[in-house]
Amino acid sequence: MFPVAVLVGPPGAGKTTIGLGVASALGVAFADTDSIIEERAGKPIPDIFAEDGEPAFRVLEREVVASSLASFAGVLALGGGAVLDEATRKLLREHTVVFLSVGLSDAVRRVGLGAGRPLLATDPHATMKVLLEQRRRLYVEVARHTVTTDGREPVEIAAEVVATLHHRTP
Repeated sequence: MFPVAVLVGPPGAGKTTIGLGVASALGVAFADTDSIIEERAGKPIPDIFAEDGEPAFRVLEREVVASSLASFAGVLALGGGAVLDEATRKLLREHTVVFLSVGLSDAVRRVGLGAGRPLLATDPHATMKVLLEQRRRLYVEVARHTVTTDGREPVEIAAEVVATLHHRTP
């Protein structure tokens, strides 16, 4: 059992919003690994970062992503930093991964002041710029497909992802 699609991208790319639309269009379930992490930890991600530290969060994230990739059959959205882990990138090679690409201005506009996003708590614009620069190559590395989200409505993006999945090659 594998996910129908795995969505990756930076904060503000629309992974959850687009993922819900894609799952609905395909008639499958949707899951977000950040939500699973919060459920498993019994607290919100900002609290995990504050109380346990980013390294502890990344360990939990790696475990949740690996188990979800092995057992979830719907559309799966990964947290923006999940691709930082080499073992996770290796696992993603076996899956249909869609990179939701977003430019700096759209990403910053969508995440606002970073509420609930620990890495964006201080200077969201500058931090987002660095995150995009550092992670873009990793998103591209794991993705079979890239869909640009800038200046587009979620329904249009979800439709493109669905069309891309229907035209994938084995």
